[in-house]
Amino acid sequence: MEKFIKWSCFLASGCVVLLFVFALYIGTLLPDTFLVASGNEIAIAGMPFVHASAAVSTDAVASMEEGSSYNAELTIAGIVPVKTVRAQVVERRAVQVCGVPFGIKMFANGAMVVGFSDIYTAQGYKNPAKTAGLQMGDVILSVAGRETKTNEDVAAALQQQGGAPAEVIFVRDGVERSVLLTAVKDSAAGTWRTGMWVRDSSAGIGTLTFVDNATGVFAGLGHSIHDVDTGMTITLLKGEIVPVEITGAVAGSAGSPGELKGRFLTSVPAGDITANSETGVYGTVRTFWKGFEAEVAMAQEVVIGSAEIVATIEGQEPQHYAAVIEKIALSADNPNRNMVVRVTDPRLLNATGGIVQGMSGSPILQGGRLVGAVTHVLVNDPTRGYAIFAENMVQSADAAALRAAA
Repeated sequence: MEKFIKWSCFLASGCVVLLFVFALYIGTLLPDTFLVASGNEIAIAGMPFVHASAAVSTDAVASMEEGSSYNAELTIAGIVPVKTVRAQVVERRAVQVCGVPFGIKMFANGAMVVGFSDIYTAQGYKNPAKTAGLQMGDVILSVAGRETKTNEDVAAALQQQGGAPAEVIFVRDGVERSVLLTAVKDSAAGTWRTGMWVRDSSAGIGTLTFVDNATGVFAGLGHSIHDVDTGMTITLLKGEIVPVEITGAVAGSAGSPGELKGRFLTSVPAGDITANSETGVYGTVRTFWKGFEAEVAMAQEVVIGSAEIVATIEGQEPQHYAAVIEKIALSADNPNRNMVVRVTDPRLLNATGGIVQGMSGSPILQGGRLVGAVTHVLVNDPTRGYAIFAENMVQSADAAALRAAA
């Protein structure tokens, strides 16, 4: 009996330790701040065993208005502490969910270096830009004191120098730097060149996620627009969006992402891009975009299970496709990889193989609410992709609205 009691105590102690270790692990999966709708308390739908106890009374929580906040203690079953978090009270939002394709025209705030090629001179092959230390992705702001917003500005400034050393001001990794660059005479063309290729604009198609009719701000893509050659985020000078018609699709397969093909329907802008951020592209609309109204879910309200993807893979009319949310990361390091979603709808699988380029920004619905948007395909499995919480995109849209109003 004594031995039995000892073993029982030992097992009980072990269970307690495991429970506290589990609580610590759960704490790493949860953010330090939750957005909650007015009158509601924190409730993590995917973790019903985690309870939240506000540091203020239930009546006080119920009466809190937008902009208020309070602390709450998270526990397992109300017993084992997990962590203390902050609840930020916000308005329960509703937006116009779109899922329609849109064209993007962006002009960079400077000319980005996108490649190099050696130049044949009287002294042999040379590449002054590489020798000076310039790299792909550098954004040229000025040459010899002359502002360079476009490719033509860079070329004109270099020709004006006539082979004399020029100070080049550029940005790399968000830091402004400078080098001395001396162009050489191209023996074949007879012009002064530096051996770098630059680009000042970009165009493509994506999916419009939603329009906030209260502010006139749109949100799309769910990730930033990158330069196709360098992979660097384009620093925005100005940008426009236009309607697009999807004309076909290249199906994706393992190791080979597919893509939607489309054409711009007009050169007349339907909106202006004001932000190119990690969570998507944002701006103000000039014309009406089709859609339907839906409430926006808080991140903690999203659950693993059935969902719908709203996407356009032909023409301009979006369709609803069956999908499953397989993974949720409430405290994801990457703001546009909060979920993993898998396409289950045979129609979409037969047409595209799953998620393809151009579907970025496709809204994801669950329980009638907008919970997120598709952002990236998993290259080795096109039936799956990453998605961003709608909550993150709404916050970025609100920031864009404030900038537009300033």
